[in-house]
Amino acid sequence: MTGKIHSFETFATADGPGIRFVLFMQGCPLRCMYCHNPDSWKMTDGTVVTIDGIMDEILKYRDFLDTSRGGLTVSGGEPLLQREFVTALFARCREEGIHTALDTSGYVTGDMPDGLLDVTDLVLLDLKCADEQLHRELTGVSAEPIHRFARHLSDTGKKMWVRHVLVPGITDDDALLEQLARFISGLSGVELVEILPFHTMGEYKWDALGYPYRLRGVAPPSPERVQNAIDIMRRHGLAVR
Repeated sequence: MTGKIHSFETFATADGPGIRFVLFMQGCPLRCMYCHNPDSWKMTDGTVVTIDGIMDEILKYRDFLDTSRGGLTVSGGEPLLQREFVTALFARCREEGIHTALDTSGYVTGDMPDGLLDVTDLVLLDLKCADEQLHRELTGVSAEPIHRFARHLSDTGKKMWVRHVLVPGITDDDALLEQLARFISGLSGVELVEILPFHTMGEYKWDALGYPYRLRGVAPPSPERVQNAIDIMRRHGLAVR
């Protein structure tokens, strides 16, 4: 079986517990304004890989993954676009005793990927915004399929870390953060909420691809606004960092 990847990263520490091998899949149905990998959007791009080839790379770092209680995180792009490949890869990792994390937007319009979830230890769910209209403006797609996926994870008892990008002037809004916190607090299985401050590290890629970058000139949120978002989540009983 083959899949298409954008890239991979070793010794990552911000994509799940412990030290992670992070595999970035190619292709994404969302067009997030703040995406730092717009070169991962098109399925016509990327590199073709095999399960065996990727496992060979992962196993080079087995000792570091094991001693740190880390593992493999598959991100994107959107890994659910290549769910068969990711399912087979996670199944191999389970045979090897390697922890697996699925970093996803949760945008599922058809059947739920239960086969993949069965071999997934942790879902890193990127919730962009709870407001439908703003979600469409921010990502180009409806929030409803994502909320449906989140509720499915909750109903099936899957462990989740929820991630939210704080963008000044857009998602850094107290009413929106309260709305999102209410939604998250209604889910079972959420172990952690991560507030991710907006950054501009991917802006040069938009320019290189000739894509209009609508957030040009927007600065990262202040430490005070990041703390405000954390406080709002905590008031709803959520563990946050």
